[in-house]
Amino acid sequence: MLEYTKKFCDSFLEKGVPYFDLAIFKDGKSLLRYSGGHTDPEKKIPVSGKERYNIYSCSKPITCTAALMLWEKGLFSLDDRLSDYMPEFSQMYVKTEDGVKKAENPILIHHLFEMTAGFSYNVFSPVFDECRKNTDGKCPTREAIKCLAKDPLLFEPGTKWEYSLCHDVLAALVEVISGEKFEDFVKKNIFDVLGMKDSTFMLPENELDTIAPQYAFQNGKAVAIAKNIRSYKLGAQYASGGAGGISTVDDYIKFLEGLRTYKLLKPETLTLMTTDRTAHLGRVVINHGYGLGVRCSCGIYGNSDFGWGGAASAYLAVDMENALSVYIGMHLLGSPVQGARSMLYNLIRAELFEPSYVETVLGELTKLHGYELTY
Repeated sequence: MLEYTKKFCDSFLEKGVPYFDLAIFKDGKSLLRYSGGHTDPEKKIPVSGKERYNIYSCSKPITCTAALMLWEKGLFSLDDRLSDYMPEFSQMYVKTEDGVKKAENPILIHHLFEMTAGFSYNVFSPVFDECRKNTDGKCPTREAIKCLAKDPLLFEPGTKWEYSLCHDVLAALVEVISGEKFEDFVKKNIFDVLGMKDSTFMLPENELDTIAPQYAFQNGKAVAIAKNIRSYKLGAQYASGGAGGISTVDDYIKFLEGLRTYKLLKPETLTLMTTDRTAHLGRVVINHGYGLGVRCSCGIYGNSDFGWGGAASAYLAVDMENALSVYIGMHLLGSPVQGARSMLYNLIRAELFEPSYVETVLGELTKLHGYELTY
């Protein structure tokens, strides 16, 4: 079963990926669990299937789900001004060709979900240095985002799409509206509900050793680096909604199944989340649209699926029509297979639902990414 999918995953190792762990669920049951490589190549330690990873941007759908839970309760409107809840965003400034000027448009909450608020992804901004100085290195989530409001925006809110700290701001908004720390709200309303016991947005220092070895691809090979979240952990008390999650493959597939089966959000809310909201801005994600925190498919299988990926090569996808959830965990920053991950999902669906399309997908892999998988 799924022999080409397995071959494709095996080829990741040939490209320099130290290890991978793939989980596929169909109709609520495990269809395939396939792993390869070594978490420690030198010591020949194989993948156990229980590894905890820094999931980076695979955190984003979790954060957006948490915020939409509050939206379902009527605690805010997507069209509300962000400044109604976080006053520091009342008067923003925008970078223009003629210098920094006052923003004409307010940041609305839906701009945060959609990545259209005008923020950048500059985690090295001096405003965060100021926050670390003022909080003795702690940078609590809410305080850090107050500092972010001092940075001028890249563009008028709502006029462009820019991958950015929007979902970090959304995590702070969850804190304001819920009255709880973001990490506590997520644990209580998502992780505990689904039994995701190895997932967190705030790892205690004494549990750093529980994280699987992390690598960065440098000069054509994977080099072991520190296990902590790179760059996006602004301080000891900062929960990055956009990149601060830690999880396992077992846990994350539970999250995807929780979305797919409406355990977390109502059907109409999930439809809203997974419907393209950026068509007026052009195709902002290659071959896809973008909804409330996830990419939305516009491909051969219609618009019933959604997904996203993380900086260390993790990748998620859900096909609602075919009751399919896919998650692959890796822990390699700057991975040589980063651009080919979506093809894995295409290959899985072709093998399962349209075998005649397998050859086409394999051809695209060869043409676009240089993979030679014989059909």
